[in-house]
Amino acid sequence: MLNKFGPSGHGEAEVQYLDGDFRVISPGTYVRCAVTGVQIPLDELKYWSVDRQEAYALPSAVLQRHFPGAQKAKS
Repeated sequence: MLNKFGPSGHGEAEVQYLDGDFRVISPGTYVRCAVTGVQIPLDELKYWSVDRQEAYALPSAVLQRHFPGAQKAKS
């Protein structure tokens, strides 16, 4: 969860991904999607993997990461 009382920092945050929540380890304004590399503002972060400790910008990025051949098979 974001710390609303401390400094928010600038740049990329270091985050620990938990079940249903996340903890900011080093302040920042965003994290990067592990699949696309796009910046995800912390207040818009919705998708991540606890096991892999990485964030995803969109549900399609989650599918691409966990099931890499699935989207290619549909084509």
